[in-house]
Amino acid sequence: MKKNVMILAGAGQIGMAIARRMGYGMKIVIGDKNLTNAETIADIMNKAGFDTTAIEMDLSSRESIKNMIAEAQKYGDITMLVNAAGVSPSQAPIEAILNVDLYGTAVLLEEVGKVIAEGGTGVTISSQSGHRMPALTPDQDRLLAMTPTEELLSLPMLQLENIHDTLHAYQMAKRCNVKRVMAEAVKWGERGARINSISPGIIVTPLAIDEFNGPRGDFYKNMFAKCPAGRPGTADEVANVAELLMRPQGAFITGADFLIDGGATASYFYGPLQPD
Repeated sequence: MKKNVMILAGAGQIGMAIARRMGYGMKIVIGDKNLTNAETIADIMNKAGFDTTAIEMDLSSRESIKNMIAEAQKYGDITMLVNAAGVSPSQAPIEAILNVDLYGTAVLLEEVGKVIAEGGTGVTISSQSGHRMPALTPDQDRLLAMTPTEELLSLPMLQLENIHDTLHAYQMAKRCNVKRVMAEAVKWGERGARINSISPGIIVTPLAIDEFNGPRGDFYKNMFAKCPAGRPGTADEVANVAELLMRPQGAFITGADFLIDGGATASYFYGPLQPD
């Protein structure tokens, strides 16, 4: 029997929280570069009554993304995309961050946008980091939004000599995510579908714990200690926002980015987290 299908890219805590909130009654295809991670999340969800299938998927590869989409289409129409795949500044070198978080996300939004069903919705997980980087010029923003995907990594601003470190690469990738969502929302809209992004702050996940224990660990711990909320967030709080965006209540929301960081970015610009 055919079902509506959700693609979940990235077998992590945020993606699973959103899938559990939105995916009951659907077929959920879970793609991750680490097949064991995808199978683990699939097993947890299947034992909770969901219908999931795990597949190996490399976000930096268009062919791998297309294979995941083809697998999803075996079960029915793709009506939801949750993209929670990516690597962090402490997990990967500059080239990998740009290939996965920037290029890969752009390709995924593009390829799913070609097949998303009418009434379909999607969310991609960006980051607060993209909000704290200094503003780019309008021309640079347009290049990040509109450059054909296969030319993105050739942009001068993304060359290694212009990227200071892995954090800068990550910030550029997340800024690009937000701009690509805006551009893709126009194309998705032609199919009667919507796409938005969510920019979480410090959310307690295995990836975040890597950051806490990495070279910028003290910075992150100080961030959530001095943000207005006074704590890190949870994956379920991100899912709260995703639920609004993906349900009919969010029908007038597309091409938007939602910052959910406990006020850390506000504190960074106007409070005790201001850099010296």
